[in-house]
Amino acid sequence: MPRRLLQEMLDRLPPDTPPDGPDGPVARLESRIAELLGKQSALFFPTGTMAQQVALRIHADRRGRRAFAAHPQCHLDVWEEQGYSVVHGLSFRPVGDRNSLLSLADLERIGEPLAALVVELPQRDIGGRLPGWEELGEQVTWACDRGMAVHLDGARLWEAQPFYGRSHAEIAGLFDTVYVSLYKGLEGVRGAVLASDAATIEEARVWRSRLGGGISEAWPLAAVALVHLDDVLARMPIFRDHAIALAAAINADGAARTVPSVPQSPLFHVHVPASGQAVERVGTEILAERGIQIFLRVRSSPSPETCGFEICVGENAMDFTPEEVAELIRELTSRARGH
Repeated sequence: MPRRLLQEMLDRLPPDTPPDGPDGPVARLESRIAELLGKQSALFFPTGTMAQQVALRIHADRRGRRAFAAHPQCHLDVWEEQGYSVVHGLSFRPVGDRNSLLSLADLERIGEPLAALVVELPQRDIGGRLPGWEELGEQVTWACDRGMAVHLDGARLWEAQPFYGRSHAEIAGLFDTVYVSLYKGLEGVRGAVLASDAATIEEARVWRSRLGGGISEAWPLAAVALVHLDDVLARMPIFRDHAIALAAAINADGAARTVPSVPQSPLFHVHVPASGQAVERVGTEILAERGIQIFLRVRSSPSPETCGFEICVGENAMDFTPEEVAELIRELTSRARGH
């Protein structure tokens, strides 16, 4: 935990304010997020996994329906061990093509009543892509007209906002419940916040207690998040612009290509003509040689001779020029191919 950030936040509190009290960092963070997203209330969760499952459980119980729809690459299904099913008895209805954005036409093929539609902004596993504002509104309307709740997986909503050029509240206003991460693009330590109307958040508070998420030690996580809401959040357009410049340099170099070709958020994928095993090996070598970590993990592709990985632009990436990143990708690809 960065001691400087903790002290900076504690210095902002009134004298003798208990850090974990009703005026402490957690309460202030919840109020700040609720106001930022234009919601009545918000609640801290130790993980986004818990926050999203709780939101869907509430929507399902209220409607007497146990299934929710989302993109095939939905984070709840791909990365969370199907906790929605094992813990809450919910089922997942994948909609659309796993390599394309969810569309209204995809939704219109659904022929069963569902509890909720989950929308992820941006869609991380397909390159941080985003639907247009009009398309997004049409999808929300489609779900609402059919008695479904609409939930936003906004783990990276902070990165999506510059693309739409609208306030966080206007984007969040489309959805019944909104989850945001405190550590991904916001570069905090850990934690999440769920925002909605007051009644839903009070129900979520009960579920958080049932699942063991009401931790008293949450205030340091909230303290760091509050500081980053002040400084990192305002830099999202700069991160997005740098991502666009990085992608342009990578694509111009020709050794690899990015998806999308022009990033819509500070997140994009790089596809290289080399095997995943070889790319992982060379990436590890470059990290050992120069202390530069190009990616966290390699993503496979249908062809064993190609693979991809994610680049997410934050403060660390700002230290590298587009030309330096393109050169790193060229070297990575060349070494992985044995040239």
